[in-house]
This record gives sequence, structure tokens and C-alpha cells, in this order.
Amino acid sequence: MSQPRILVARAIFPDIVDRLREHFDVEANPDDVIWTPAELAARLADKDGVLTTGSQRIDAALLAAAPRLKICANMAVGYNNFDVDAMTAAGVQGTNTPDVLTETTADFGFALLMATARRMTESEHYLRAGKWTKWSYDMFAGSDIHGSTLGIIGMGRIGQGIAKRGAHGFGMKVVYHNRSRLSAELEAECKASYVSKEELLRTADHVMLVVPYTAASHHTIGASELALMKPTATLINIARGGIVDDAALALALRERRIAAAGLDVFEGEPNVHPDLLTVPNVVLTPHIASATVPTRRAMANLAADNLIVFFGGQGALTPVNKPASARV
Repeated sequence: MSQPRILVARAIFPDIVDRLREHFDVEANPDDVIWTPAELAARLADKDGVLTTGSQRIDAALLAAAPRLKICANMAVGYNNFDVDAMTAAGVQGTNTPDVLTETTADFGFALLMATARRMTESEHYLRAGKWTKWSYDMFAGSDIHGSTLGIIGMGRIGQGIAKRGAHGFGMKVVYHNRSRLSAELEAECKASYVSKEELLRTADHVMLVVPYTAASHHTIGASELALMKPTATLINIARGGIVDDAALALALRERRIAAAGLDVFEGEPNVHPDLLTVPNVVLTPHIASATVPTRRAMANLAADNLIVFFGGQGALTPVNKPASARV
């Protein structure tokens, strides 16, 4: 019997591609070409599975053009690139890579918070431009992290990791808002108190977004939410583009209605709203919260494991849907 045919849609670690070749007939993308939706559909027309990286849209049109496709293994914890309903209806399994990136992403979220609050990139640009000629008492004076109030919207694994860093490491008061309240035990472990979204926005010195992207969470932070925040507050988004109305945020930053923002994700990325590029009080990074070599390797290996186990007849390790009947 011939091996299942797999597409690796973006460049990943070569040794992990080699591991996949032990089980599958693999078409890889070592040059990391960004295929159009039509090009991706053409390559998937004769494939049984695909390893995606979060930037390939899997929707009803693509599924119709790929009749053999049985599984899409996302090398990401988020899967808003999947039309889950269309995949489920078509009998296509989707998977993601939870847990393996939790601590690394929480580290980065806190790093981005600190860089934003302490105006690190703004001051570095000033120094590199040769503008530093003397010390002054208010030069790039930012806001404190220790002893301040951290508000977390989205209290899943990563949110809990950030809460623990803030409460235990920096003596922060942690408040959170989530679709459902944590257990009393988890709240105590995180030293976090549940509040409404409005109270969080009004009281937090630093607002951290760690909520998954769905239609319901689109523009969780828009003009009206920004208006509730303190003028001294910072906003950090390590969740997904679209959680924040980037145009409204750029205007609030320009008008100093909030102090600063740190963004690792953007609407329409890799494009960035041009207004965000012209305001000084924002730290911008290119979606790198999980970007350490050990973590990215763990993500790629888990995506590969999902393919291997699925085609071995054991089901997916980390499924994101439950197709009623699988494609044959």
C-alpha cells in the first residue's frame, strides 16, 4: 500500500521533515514560498494531510478542491486560520499545538509588558539616532511594573502563566476577565481576582490580552474600551490580530489617551496598520511570542506527531474538532 501523501506548507526544521518522510510521501517547502490560496489548493489536490503554520487558510473552497485531505495539523496553538465548521462538515480533522508553548509565550508576554511600560524601544531609537546628549530627571520616565495592577483578558494556560509571573515575581495585584471564572484553587494559585471587563479596563495599570480569536472576540478592544482605560495605562496584545482595533489604538496612542502599547500580533498581518508605524509609544514585534528554538521544535514535533498518530489509526493527539464521519 502506498504511503499517505503529506504537504508541509511552510519551511520547518529539516530533521522533522525527514522524520515525516519515514512515514509519508512528503512534499516540503524548504524555500518557504508563500503560496496563494489557489496555489495551496492545487498542491493539496492529491494530498491526504497537511502541516500548516497558522498562515494557511483552510476553508470550504479549499476543502472542495482537496478531496483526499483528511487532516490539517496546525503548528500553532491558535487555529483561526481553520474554518472549523467547514472542516467538520467535510470530515477533515484539525489539530493544534497547545501546552508546549505556554511558558515561552508567557515569558514573552511579560517581556513585552516590561519593554512597553519602561519605554525601552522608544529610548533605544533615541539613543541610536544620536540624540542622547545629557541626562534629565524625566527622560523616558515610564511606569512601574512592581506593585501595579495587571489586568488579564483571557485566563487560559498562557494567561495563568503571566498572572503567576506578575503576582509572585513582581508583587502585582492581578485581576482577570474570562468567559468562565477559574476555580477557587486556580485563582489562589495565580493570586488573581475575577472582575468584569469594564472594571478591569478602568482599574488596571497594564492590560494584557491573551484571548483566542473568534468572531465573538473581534475587536475586544476598540475605541469605547480604550476610553475606559487610565491615561497612564499600557495595553499588550500577544493573542491574535483582530482582537484589537488597530486603527482606534493608533489614534489613542497618538492622542496620549493611553500611555503605550506593545503588540506582537496585528490585523491583516504581516501587514501592519500604517498609523501604528508613526507613533513612538508602541513596541512592535513580528508575532514571535513562541519564538525560541526549543519551543518551535516542540511545536513542529507535535504537529508531526498528530499526523503520524492520526494515519496510524489512533486518532489525533490534540484535536480541535470532532468530525462526525472522516473522509475515506
